[in-house]
Amino acid sequence: MRKKDPEVFQTVSDGLKKLYKTKLLPLEEHYKFHEFHSPALEDADFDNKPMVLLVGQYSTGKTSFIRYLLEQDFPGMRIGPEPTTDSFIAVMHGDTEGLIPGNALVVDPKKPFRKLNAFGNAFLNRFVCAQLPNPVLESISVIDTPGILSGEKQRISRGYDFAAVLEWFAERVDRIILLFDAHKLDISDEFSEVIKALKNHEDKIRVVLNKADQIETQQLMRVYGALMWSLGKIVNTPEVIRVYIGSFWSHPLLIPDNRKLFEAEEQDLFKDIQSLPRNAALRKLNDLIKRARLAKVHAYIISSLKKEMPSVFGKEGKKKELINSLGEIYSRIEREHQISPGDFPNLKKMQEQLNAHDLNKFQPLKIKLLDSVDDMLAHDIAGLMVLVRQEETNRPQQVVKGGAFDGTLNGPFGHGYGEGAGEGIDEAEWVVARDKPMYDEIFYTLSPVNGKVTGANAKKEMVKSKLPNTVLGKIWKLADIDKDGMLDDEEFALANHLIKVKLEGHELPTDLPGHLIPPSKRKITAE
Repeated sequence: MRKKDPEVFQTVSDGLKKLYKTKLLPLEEHYKFHEFHSPALEDADFDNKPMVLLVGQYSTGKTSFIRYLLEQDFPGMRIGPEPTTDSFIAVMHGDTEGLIPGNALVVDPKKPFRKLNAFGNAFLNRFVCAQLPNPVLESISVIDTPGILSGEKQRISRGYDFAAVLEWFAERVDRIILLFDAHKLDISDEFSEVIKALKNHEDKIRVVLNKADQIETQQLMRVYGALMWSLGKIVNTPEVIRVYIGSFWSHPLLIPDNRKLFEAEEQDLFKDIQSLPRNAALRKLNDLIKRARLAKVHAYIISSLKKEMPSVFGKEGKKKELINSLGEIYSRIEREHQISPGDFPNLKKMQEQLNAHDLNKFQPLKIKLLDSVDDMLAHDIAGLMVLVRQEETNRPQQVVKGGAFDGTLNGPFGHGYGEGAGEGIDEAEWVVARDKPMYDEIFYTLSPVNGKVTGANAKKEMVKSKLPNTVLGKIWKLADIDKDGMLDDEEFALANHLIKVKLEGHELPTDLPGHLIPPSKRKITAE
């Protein structure tokens, strides 16, 4: 029996904060969750703007990519073929340009970085926030990371746990972009380890194959194939990860053969990034659910170990035995509590961490704490989901604006401008008139009556295109401007023009653009 109804919250952000503090945090603290997995969440984690994390080997164009999005330099920016970015740089919005060092960042309660304090001075000396007034940064923040080095160099030179820091960020960001260089595609062991550290966040990962203008089409196909094959071995997801191919900087294309492909891919990537503010609340909700599931499993593991420990003698020997048989404990918990194997923490890492703990100081199972989290997952989260949808509907549509996102919005350099249904947009003459004599010949073979062909006769001709009926039906709606169920010679020519547009691989417009309306019909549509 449930004791009370789900809580009612004013905003999603407030709801998440309250649920975390009252229901999930007590469970985490009771079973030392923060010492094993991830530091406690703070208000800033729920309030901050969507963040994009860029990860890649050195010289794959991470910093240039940010420069390309913002269309301006940012403080602390260094670009070069050698490993130049040796720091984590959080590029965020600010009224004035400047750099905030790591030690100052982790004491600022308004920034979501306070818990990075745990990674120590070696890391904080390599962490800065670049602030600048930029319209793109009003909606999102971007995290630039040090270039991943090859092999041993990485481990020796860092002085802090690089993979653990990335994992911390991965948990809190909205999108992770892995950058690869099409010109020299190799995935070092270190990069493989880093990608594996992003396990459980595959839904946030997108891949960019950058500098794709530096190789010929045939070679690009091979590189793309090799990349997909390599990623398939590292990222264990049933879905294929989305890879965007392009050249993300403002220099001329070296080999312009694939310009159209790069433009289409860039538009898709921009749309993906632009959707982040709209989906931010849902992402935070999703991450809280993931965290709650892990915290529950952790509580079962810790309490099981406590239960098995002797109270007086043979503690050390029993501890070793329990750690060695942790895999069996996992299996038992899985069976007893019907938990999916994917919810369990990494076995090897957990065994290493347990070695440093006194198992006798662990807490036994406290059902009340687990019930509270179950209650949150079963009831309160559903209420928040409704609120997420309400907030999305009531709020004006949020998209990322400014910088490169505005570059192709209007004018002749908009994606697909002057192509497909947009062909002839700037011309004084009706674009369909070019091929009208050819269409007229067909028109007069269809026995027009009073200058019009019937729907049945037009259909006989239109189905020769082999396009499905759903598409032809849409073309008919667009072409039959006066809606009389028949086509005159201009409408028939327009229908054939739209068939040609579709057969050339372009999308049909939802409404007929002004430049495609036959000159004699322009008065009808204007009324």
